[in-house]
Amino acid sequence: MDSICIKQLSKSFGSKNVLNNISLSVPEGELFGLLGPSGAGKTTLIKILTGQLSFSGFAEILGRKCSELDDTIFSKIGIVTDNSGLYERLSCYDNLLLFARLHNVKKGMIFDILRRVGLENTKISAGKLSKGMRQRLILARALLHHPQILFLDEPTSGLDPATANDIHSLLLELKKEGTTIFLTTHNMVEAHKLCDHVALLNEGEIVEYGVPDELCRKYNEENNVTILAKDGRTVRLPNSPEQAEKIAGFFMGDNVAAIHSSEPNLENVFLKLTGKELDR
Repeated sequence: MDSICIKQLSKSFGSKNVLNNISLSVPEGELFGLLGPSGAGKTTLIKILTGQLSFSGFAEILGRKCSELDDTIFSKIGIVTDNSGLYERLSCYDNLLLFARLHNVKKGMIFDILRRVGLENTKISAGKLSKGMRQRLILARALLHHPQILFLDEPTSGLDPATANDIHSLLLELKKEGTTIFLTTHNMVEAHKLCDHVALLNEGEIVEYGVPDELCRKYNEENNVTILAKDGRTVRLPNSPEQAEKIAGFFMGDNVAAIHSSEPNLENVFLKLTGKELDR
């Protein structure tokens, strides 16, 4: 069963066409990545899927058309965006208490979810949190009611590697528990690490879709093997049956310090398809 289904979806703002004939589906329980630079249309698509913007075409989540969402669906959705507001003067606990009441969540769940995102100091006010801690609180708020679908718009942008890694671990845990996760990012390393499938979005169009590893192999035009030998040599050979004996010889002679294949990473695939580099 698909948690999200989109067919021939388009969106314009005046004369500017932001999304152009998008079609994709996200199965239940999948961690899906929509990848592209700033301005590609990623945030616009999240706003459409969560009922915030009108559009042309077809889009539904959890079996309901995105143009007809109501509280029964909103109660099953969690959203983390860069502009998710917090009540600065309220403590971490009180920020979540407000939303617990809105979602009819028991107060005891607040401490559990705060501990899960690493915010044990529940009394500190939101205005005194670092950027990484603020993002953890926003994520806690999105998870408080155990949503079936979690929308994450650049959730680790600007965070230090340790905080980003903690969020990655939590997302993988949520996926194991059956949560469908819709992630937008321009961080291709993050996408490759986390996502079951990715779609590359450029200027409002999906230019490629697939499993990250398979996409990298698909665009491996060099198809070489580079051997770093223990004797100091670097040997690059075609990855072909004709070279199998020579490659095996390095292993037979215990002369392999490292071996690398030549498939590109997702960022290089995107650059090849669009001629554009991603945001830094």
